[in-house]
Amino acid sequence: MNKSSYPETSEQINYSKGKIFAWTLYDFGNTAFYVLILTVGFPLYFKEIVVGNEYGDFYWGLAFSISMICVALLSPVLGAISDSGAGKKTFLGFFTFQCILATALLYFVGAKEIFAGMLLLILANIGFEGGLVFYDAFLPEITSERSYGRVSGYGFAMGYAGSLITLLVTFPLYRNGFIPANLGSIRVSFVLAALFFAAFALPIFLFLPDQQRTTKFRFEFFRIGFQRLKSTFHEFTRYRNVAKFLLSYFLYIDGINTIIIFSSIFARQSLNFDLWEIIIFFAVVQTSAMIGSVFFGVIADHYGRKKTLTITLLLWLAVISVVYFVMSKAAFYVIGVVAGIALGSSQSTSRSLMSELTPMDKKTEFFGFYSFFGKASAILGPFVFGVLSSFLNQRIAILSVGIFILAGLLLLQIVNTKNN
Repeated sequence: MNKSSYPETSEQINYSKGKIFAWTLYDFGNTAFYVLILTVGFPLYFKEIVVGNEYGDFYWGLAFSISMICVALLSPVLGAISDSGAGKKTFLGFFTFQCILATALLYFVGAKEIFAGMLLLILANIGFEGGLVFYDAFLPEITSERSYGRVSGYGFAMGYAGSLITLLVTFPLYRNGFIPANLGSIRVSFVLAALFFAAFALPIFLFLPDQQRTTKFRFEFFRIGFQRLKSTFHEFTRYRNVAKFLLSYFLYIDGINTIIIFSSIFARQSLNFDLWEIIIFFAVVQTSAMIGSVFFGVIADHYGRKKTLTITLLLWLAVISVVYFVMSKAAFYVIGVVAGIALGSSQSTSRSLMSELTPMDKKTEFFGFYSFFGKASAILGPFVFGVLSSFLNQRIAILSVGIFILAGLLLLQIVNTKNN
């Protein structure tokens, strides 16, 4: 890829700290949904209260996989449509609102209302993941290529900071666990997640300009989007490094996503964590992830994003190996620190490596495929984990995660970059 395809001067794109800050605040806000609805609060509430039997893992994995099927089908088309002129902010606003509304409505889901819980989770996660297609595509518009790693790391660090603050604010609501008298407080936390997301998503819409100026939506964009989608498939023969990386990403991010959405359930069921202990555990994870995303973001810019990502995936394999044997809560907390560092690095470095490999004029469209591969992978992993966990045990399910990450690591090694 020709380096000249990237804008590197302020005359071409007006970079500013204010725009970067507004962009990172969206990460700060959306992780309230991520941590309370996908990892800590609602997964346990859904398993123990909404489902209330041994098939909770199965229903949780099924609902998440269905949502990711929808996102996977939408992502590349949305990226192409945005490039066609509808504007990233228009679609970002639509999906953000969908996520916030569905998240707030989870307050009304009670015991045995499995269908309602699954439906709202699916809608909320489609909104969350669909919005990230357009959010990620703003990265090359707010900074230069040489700073992709650290700016991407800043975004994830802000996200982890937001998660940590969310956990601290909602800790009193979870401290008494799932006793009947406390269920209302736990449901209130779902509303707080929606409000937190809404408040900190607002700056990106107020202060970050969209290079596309078209505001009127036309159904013709769908036809254009599908045409560009078809064209992109043909063009992948010209961008083999992108294709190799996306296949690697498909595999390793599947394992990482599966660990994230089942980690609180594993801690609760296999290690007998109390609800307040899970909150503390995730606070530890988010803190180390915040440090990891910034530290490895800088390392990636100096020593190469591929090398940094390789180290991160090796850390994940070490985490999985130890988790399979772990029996004590104290050891699990230590594992959480390492997992957090690996989480922060793998997410931010993947995004910056994708930006490095992709031509500037294909950013939004190819980031649609980046999202597509990430979301399509999350269809399989959670479903496999849910089945193995429900019908065998959670420790065997953990091993399936390692297979995905190892395969992704091996494929990553054949990706060629300017700075391997």
